[in-house]
Amino acid sequence: MPPTDSIHLIIHSPERTILEKMVCKVSFPGTKGRFMVLKDHAPLISSLEEGRIVFVSGGVEENIDIKTGFVEIAYNKVTVCVEL
Repeated sequence: MPPTDSIHLIIHSPERTILEKMVCKVSFPGTKGRFMVLKDHAPLISSLEEGRIVFVSGGVEENIDIKTGFVEIAYNKVTVCVEL
């Protein structure tokens, strides 16, 4: 059975909202190393370094390259603020 898109991902930049969609997983370039978020991940706040945010929605892998940022994870909602 394929995973369901049950994580609400929102990516903001200082200029605009870049993306808002439901995903089944997302990985980030954390300053302490790359990490992945799946459904029901523990609450977390982390800084991000230059790299690629990779997420899967509807079985399709997509990505966004960033310079720096922060991510907050809580209750299947992932909010990201980045500079591109």
